[in-house]
Amino acid sequence: MVTELESFPPLVFAGECDQLRARLGSVARGEAFLLQGGDCAESFEGVGADDIRAKVKTLLQMGAVLTYAASVPVVKVGRIAGQYSKPRSKPTETRDGVTLPTYRGDSVNGFDFTEEARVPDPERLKRMYHASASTLNLVRAFTTGGYADLRQVHAWNQDFVKSSPSGQRYEKLAREIDNAMSFMRACGAEPEEFRTVEFYASHEALLLDYETALTRTDSRTGHLYDVSGHMVWIGERTRQMDGAHIEFASKVRNPIGVKLGPTTTPEEALEYIERLDAEREPGRLTFIVRMGADKIRDRLPTLVEKVTASGAMPVWVTDPMHGNTFEAASGHKTRRFDDVLDEVKGFFEVHKELGTHPGGIHVELTGDDVTECVGGGDEIFVDDLHQRYETACDPRLNRSQSLDLAFLVAEMYRGQ
Repeated sequence: MVTELESFPPLVFAGECDQLRARLGSVARGEAFLLQGGDCAESFEGVGADDIRAKVKTLLQMGAVLTYAASVPVVKVGRIAGQYSKPRSKPTETRDGVTLPTYRGDSVNGFDFTEEARVPDPERLKRMYHASASTLNLVRAFTTGGYADLRQVHAWNQDFVKSSPSGQRYEKLAREIDNAMSFMRACGAEPEEFRTVEFYASHEALLLDYETALTRTDSRTGHLYDVSGHMVWIGERTRQMDGAHIEFASKVRNPIGVKLGPTTTPEEALEYIERLDAEREPGRLTFIVRMGADKIRDRLPTLVEKVTASGAMPVWVTDPMHGNTFEAASGHKTRRFDDVLDEVKGFFEVHKELGTHPGGIHVELTGDDVTECVGGGDEIFVDDLHQRYETACDPRLNRSQSLDLAFLVAEMYRGQ
């Protein structure tokens, strides 16, 4: 299987990875902002034009708001075209007295709770590759074929502001954006950037058989690149300093992310820099912090202080989702929108106090009207969770909650 994957064409190109690393370098220097988001776990059934369009549309809408509010470019990176694998805390799950292996993502086994579906199948790695290729083809078509035109994206946001229960709060910002675009139009300005958008793909580098099979030597430079995605990250469960995942990440030239949970020490953060960014290259390393709303203000300052004092310049990004998960009485895993928002606030507060750059947000979201996280302007209650709880793993923000978050983050950025 691995040998067969090694013969497949690259999904992305080394030059695109280099371009993203340069864009993330701007984020590290405080000259840009990173918006990274998408599904918790993609499914093979979700590789359809409507599903992918909805995700891309939501990220484009969020990016438009953040670009105006921050007055800096927003680097848009999807959790997309490769996020088919999930680490799990337990090897098995039990329902009604039946115990089966845990679902580990479509790249490994099936979601259905049957003995047959839960058997790991190496052939799924090929399906993962082909699903990722199809997704990237659609993403490229949407982002370069007129769908991403800024004027259209702004019109979508105007519709959201009109129809959202919390839209009145965002009306002033939406009006400002409208005035700015009207001024540009009156001046006859039609920049190419209005019509197309740069959009990059990322995923967790969890299954190393897949990642190494898609690692190639670039003919221009002789460097190794993981051509399964533009950016890959190492998760909280697999970031052991002497582990295979960190070793793999140290060998490839892609931009690399590392998830840092509340137990991360400054010494560990500095060692990740030595292992993954020895040249201190802005844009090479992104620290994605996932502390929890109740810990972010206590745990993050020391990390940022010690790393900054070392002279390193990683991108600092908040993942406000993973530290705020709880189980509802119904048994559904969920997150409170207010907790997600509070962790983002804490992240901004820490950076403002230290005089450092809050580089971006990393969120699990969908473009669909699911009911997986409680709260938001168009409020979802705990009793609503069963209505459209569709995630294959962790709860995601729906489209309305995602746009709420973008407008609220825009307000925070302006308050920096």
